[in-house]
Amino acid sequence: MIIEWKKDDTVAIITLNNGENRHNPPFTRAILDAFAEIEKDESIYAVVITSSDEKSWSQGLDLSWIMDVIAKKDFRTIKDFFYSLNALFKKILLFPMPVIASINGHASGNGAILACCCDFRLMNADRGYFFFPGVDINISYPSGIQEIIKKAFPYYKLEEAILTGKRYDAKELEKHHIIMKACDNAEAVRQESIAFAKTFKKKRSIFEEIKKQLNKHIIAVIDNEDSAYIEGLDILKQ
Repeated sequence: MIIEWKKDDTVAIITLNNGENRHNPPFTRAILDAFAEIEKDESIYAVVITSSDEKSWSQGLDLSWIMDVIAKKDFRTIKDFFYSLNALFKKILLFPMPVIASINGHASGNGAILACCCDFRLMNADRGYFFFPGVDINISYPSGIQEIIKKAFPYYKLEEAILTGKRYDAKELEKHHIIMKACDNAEAVRQESIAFAKTFKKKRSIFEEIKKQLNKHIIAVIDNEDSAYIEGLDILKQ
């Protein structure tokens, strides 16, 4: 399975199971389906997203799939995929309970953006880098994604992250409060993420309202500005 989830007491643990966990239509469908199933279980109060891969949490867009579809000139499929990514980001930003990224390995590009959508981030200090390689692969970020990154990165690190493509380890991210904690190893980040998730026993209604208010500017940008970017994607002109 690309993605599976299980329940541990009051916590839903989503496990990304597809190696580098690159984002393509099956990935977005699977993770959106998982969130829909989790939301139906009213005894769940928090979500942890982890990975079964030893090296990667999520390494972003499935560029092989994208280039294959572009070669077929199926541009509508590419555009629909980017709209589905925005639907996934919005789902996490507005999900009525805390979502915790338990980053056991590399989080790059769209994977790092997925982590920024989450309410909390813990990361493995023993392995993995967190970075945005768009500047190195000649891909810009739509306004909505830039707002998502601002949610996690202080502005004094934002420009460095986006304009240089710098790779950050967990210790540096912890120093700048981009993650909550740099954990000793992969097992520690998993266990500490789950333990933290189990501290939440609050009503969903209050999380829904708070997250709606905290992230309303991001949602507005996604809804009002990103369609122009998607419909005129630079990657389709290369």
